[in-house]
Amino acid sequence: MTPSELVDAYYASWTERDKPFDETRLRTILAPDLDFQGPLAGHRIGADGFIRGVHDVYAALKSFQLVQRLEQGNQVAVLYDCELTRPPGTHRFAEFFRVDGDRIVAIKLMYDGTEWRKLAA
Repeated sequence: MTPSELVDAYYASWTERDKPFDETRLRTILAPDLDFQGPLAGHRIGADGFIRGVHDVYAALKSFQLVQRLEQGNQVAVLYDCELTRPPGTHRFAEFFRVDGDRIVAIKLMYDGTEWRKLAA
């Protein structure tokens, strides 16, 4: 698959509310040693913890709205809004993907983590 197709498959695994969370599909898209960076989790290596986090977002997801997408070579950047039940409201996210071969090998996720920190406290 192309980088664009992999990112499409990634979002299809968890953003379509009329379909169940597709962990099996997600595991075929993400490299097992995924390099992840995010505002709450920090820098982590490995897909397992990231997949648990995606499942938590899926469980709270009411809607997903793509805002903008940019692609260059093996990199894809996506800006989107999610309406969530926990924390409630619409939240804006930016994800930056790097693809190698047939897997997403790196994701940098950016969002305002204020509401999530309040939930964790």
